[in-house]
Amino acid sequence: MLNTIADWKKSKQKKINFYSVANYSALLFVCFIFMVPLIWSWKAAFLPGSEIFTLDLADFNAPWTLSNFSEGFKTAPFGRFFINSAIIAIVSTIMILFSSISVGYGFAQFNFRGKKLLFSLVIIALVMPFQALMIPLFIGTSKAGLTNTHLGIIIPSGISAFGIFMMRQFLLNIPKELIDAALIDGCSQFSAFRKVVLPISKAPLATLAAVSFLGVWNNYLWPLMVVQELNMFTLPLGLTSFRGSHTTNFGYIFACSFLACIPALIVFLVMRRQIINNYAISGLVQ
Repeated sequence: MLNTIADWKKSKQKKINFYSVANYSALLFVCFIFMVPLIWSWKAAFLPGSEIFTLDLADFNAPWTLSNFSEGFKTAPFGRFFINSAIIAIVSTIMILFSSISVGYGFAQFNFRGKKLLFSLVIIALVMPFQALMIPLFIGTSKAGLTNTHLGIIIPSGISAFGIFMMRQFLLNIPKELIDAALIDGCSQFSAFRKVVLPISKAPLATLAAVSFLGVWNNYLWPLMVVQELNMFTLPLGLTSFRGSHTTNFGYIFACSFLACIPALIVFLVMRRQIINNYAISGLVQ
């Protein structure tokens, strides 16, 4: 009997070890696929333009240079592009946090007429591709006189169906007894929201802030439609200024792309644990 149990435990341990090895192998393979183009592009940022497409990925004996960075800044107002992207990303993220927590709290804690219909519209907006909405958005932005302005980019980005859905999923788990107790103690609905709901929601709000910042920072299509003047370009748009009619200076593009990804990379590395944990507890991966 003991030998049978011992054999069963050994076979189970072997299966666990096999699955662990298989999982880690698959993860390493996927990471390798994603890291190869990243390593190649980061390496190209420090190479002369004539060497970028002639060297192998593992060849690090080429002459390294910083001229792509210095010349890239001289060719285009990259500093202005950076400021534009920072303003748009920060303000849009703040608006997304405010609208998501407010609307999500309403859907999670209140019952009102048309609630299911409105939430259905949020789900439809969540699954609908942006390409289906960009023409009506552009017409409205143009008639409002917001083209070539920061507001023209920020306002359509300030409400996120994903953010509303995410916060609603989290706030559904808050016991209503906590809010009722605050109301009994004399708090208004707004005070209960500020003193009870907001402190509990710091972790998912931090996650939503990171995801929203990354999305707005890397957004290309909507700024491309709204902005035509060079001094209003964001970083993704600014990279296109290195593309000429007959030639494209890839060294400048790779160098400025390397600098552009640093803020987004820092935000993700700082917030990666909150992103993973909060996706799990909010029911998005259940």
